[in-house]
Amino acid sequence: MLSLSYDLHIHSCLSPCGDNESTPCNIVGMAYVKGLDVIAVTDHNSAKNCPAAVEAAKEFGITVVCGMELTTAEEVHVLCLLPSLEKALELDEYVQKRLIKIKNDPKIFGEQLIMNSADEVSGSVENLLINAADISFCETFELLEGFGGIAIPAHIDKSANSLLSNLGFIPPDSSFKTVEVHRRSLFPDLCQTHGYLSSCRVISNSDAHYLGDINEPENFLHAEENSAEAVIEALKKPCEK
Repeated sequence: MLSLSYDLHIHSCLSPCGDNESTPCNIVGMAYVKGLDVIAVTDHNSAKNCPAAVEAAKEFGITVVCGMELTTAEEVHVLCLLPSLEKALELDEYVQKRLIKIKNDPKIFGEQLIMNSADEVSGSVENLLINAADISFCETFELLEGFGGIAIPAHIDKSANSLLSNLGFIPPDSSFKTVEVHRRSLFPDLCQTHGYLSSCRVISNSDAHYLGDINEPENFLHAEENSAEAVIEALKKPCEK
């Protein structure tokens, strides 16, 4: 069993709110400098910069988990992690068909840049990626199971675009077993208010939109090996008490 330092919520320059310096190669390089074992590139509603990140990671010995931060119909953010690049791109295609189609205005929201493995701009996404998709919160978890991945309610302690801020409660038919918090210190209080959370595994990520915000190696996950598949399986296991 390995103890892996992780940051599983990082935005690249594909996210309109992400810094243009946060290219896939720069993200992987920063993760290497900081000493992380595994990272996830999770742009808003898209995995189109995951191919370049996976390619860049080969030279640094870092595992890249491919995924996205999905915005549900309720505008709740859900971290979606996939076992392979192929599955992530399949989910990307599925989500794009259900995303509200509003053209992006780069001057207002920021550019949405797609990069190649040489860290060169290879294209951009025309429609705004921070819009909601026609996928409900509860639908997300079965959807990700079908892709072999995992759906994790994102930053549940934040005051915007989180499960608790937007819905105010945990739906009774919820099936998630892992949640993400921005600050671990707030989690015990959330468990007192929402008993469901007490049985959940909790992870903490940077939600970095700038290179400097990527986490130091301060959070660890136990997995059988350093691979995307093993990391996802570890996150699916019951909470360690």
